[in-house]
Amino acid sequence: MAGPCSARLQGEAAAFTTALRTLVNNPQFSDVTFVVGREQQKVFAHRCVLACRCQAFQGMFSQGLVGSEDPPGSIPPQGPFILGNVQPEVFLAVIEFLYTNSVTLNSHIALEVLTSSVEYGLQNLCKLCVKFIKDTLSVEQVCEALQAAVTYGQADLQQHCLAFIEGCTAAVVRTQGFHELSDVVLAQVLRSDRLAVDELDLVQAVREWAHVSSAVLERPVPEVAALPVRELRLPLLAPSELATLESHNQRDLLIPVESIAAAWRAHALRKGSGVPSRLCRPRRGTRPRDHHRHLDPHAK
Repeated sequence: MAGPCSARLQGEAAAFTTALRTLVNNPQFSDVTFVVGREQQKVFAHRCVLACRCQAFQGMFSQGLVGSEDPPGSIPPQGPFILGNVQPEVFLAVIEFLYTNSVTLNSHIALEVLTSSVEYGLQNLCKLCVKFIKDTLSVEQVCEALQAAVTYGQADLQQHCLAFIEGCTAAVVRTQGFHELSDVVLAQVLRSDRLAVDELDLVQAVREWAHVSSAVLERPVPEVAALPVRELRLPLLAPSELATLESHNQRDLLIPVESIAAAWRAHALRKGSGVPSRLCRPRRGTRPRDHHRHLDPHAK
């Protein structure tokens, strides 16, 4: 005699998601409360939903929540948990994802939701944030996105941002986001051969970045700029440009004297000897100068 048959049948997912969406930040039947942001906005949730969807929330009742300002064990399981360092809109996006496996994003919060997804270990939310950021990337936001990509190890987003910067470098270097890049990330950008900007303009952009960073970090210009300046391709500048640069450099000592001397030596010897080969390669946006043919190691 044959045994009983069994099967798991899937109902309509959209209807289930719609029903769960009604529970997002709904005080009815909620059993945990968060007080979020400087606005101290209350957000209501259900512990069983958060715990089964996110390991960070699983341990919050006994060990404290990631990002919470409350010491472990100092508040009851139902809260309220104080989250003063996150925007309510950002936290609600995380909650929406945990309930519905979808998220509502806009360009103002996407990077912060990405940050929260990393903090809470929500890889699928992280993927959704990366996709949205890539699809909506703009000149004004690309540097901030690149900085976040490097910080959180998002290699795909990092490559996408760099390619975007390479396509509109002249506009990007004028943005606030460019001036807020870390020295490590800026140096990474400057290593690219495909930047669509002339080297003279790039030197000026790095100088402006260095003065902003110096003021913010309260450190001397030569110190904050040491890493990015190594990637400036000074041998590409014409002698008259190099002379002007040397004169301006006396004001802030942005560029080490040794680097300027090496560029002069390349001119005197009419070849790039003694200078790293990468510093003699024209970028995509480099304006041609007569002496460039002497810097080509393959030129005869």
